[in-house]
Amino acid sequence: MSNRPSTLEEVARLAGVSTGTVSRVINNAPHVSKKSREAVQRAIEELGYVPNTAARSLATARRGAVVLAISSDDPALFANQFFAEVIAGVNAVIEETDLQLMLVLAASERGRSRLTRILQSRAADGVMLLALRENDPLSKIADEGQVPVVHGGRSLDRTPPHYVDADNRGGARQAVEYLVSLGRQRIATITGQTDQHAGVNRYLGFREALALAGLPDHRVAHGDFSEASGVEGMARLLDEHADLDAVFVASDAMAAGALKVLRQRGRSVPEDVAVVGFNDIVTAQHTHPALTTVRQPIEALGREMTRMLVRLIDGEKPTSLILPTELVVRESA
Repeated sequence: MSNRPSTLEEVARLAGVSTGTVSRVINNAPHVSKKSREAVQRAIEELGYVPNTAARSLATARRGAVVLAISSDDPALFANQFFAEVIAGVNAVIEETDLQLMLVLAASERGRSRLTRILQSRAADGVMLLALRENDPLSKIADEGQVPVVHGGRSLDRTPPHYVDADNRGGARQAVEYLVSLGRQRIATITGQTDQHAGVNRYLGFREALALAGLPDHRVAHGDFSEASGVEGMARLLDEHADLDAVFVASDAMAAGALKVLRQRGRSVPEDVAVVGFNDIVTAQHTHPALTTVRQPIEALGREMTRMLVRLIDGEKPTSLILPTELVVRESA
């Protein structure tokens, strides 16, 4: 029998975990499951493993940063409650680690070049991508960066290996089914961006619910998730479909804009027109009337993206997640 010391790799192999997980257990770092921690401790005891300085340094040998890259260059982004809640969720997990967060707005060539430089210089351990559009160049940049990548949501052209998303289609379907249950039969929608997975799937959920109810689905205006596009979309719908009695709006920001137009046009909500939004941002509770909406776990999206990325950095193989959505009934429907 060899008298040589056991290695970190042997502990990991016996415990059935990555070497990164072993080093995190040795350093009492967060984000290790009870099951993995106990398996590592048993393997250390069985092998008589004695951590050395090099092994102890593994948990802190990271370059020390992760990137959240958002496919937007809108200066108003930080006033958008959706992104604010995602970033809050990301930061909540980052604060429990030894990592720093870098935020990159990367819809422009300049922003994409910055992300490329960060990844090529190995200045980050991993990257999270958010708000990607169809065939978004950020996907290729991240894939070529040779670091772990987690997507917030999916893109229309591909299903990435590691993503966290919400049940956009099911949530939209539930919203429209609720409108149908109220007896509404002339139901319209203001969609989100149709080059984004979330926008397309909320629209598909709308169409599915109406198809199941045997109702037409031609009352459609396209928006971009902003309040301004909600104003424009609602005005267009009323001009083209004056008989509508309900509207499913693919974001709360757009729904807030739609409510303003309905009030200006003398339509009472929900008596004349019922309204349902999507997201359940703080705005939904303070519109007049308060907005019935689909609750999307936005902050949880940020938290789970970051947890998944930390696990990938540590050599684990987490599975992708689709977070549930739920209808929140308030006064507008």
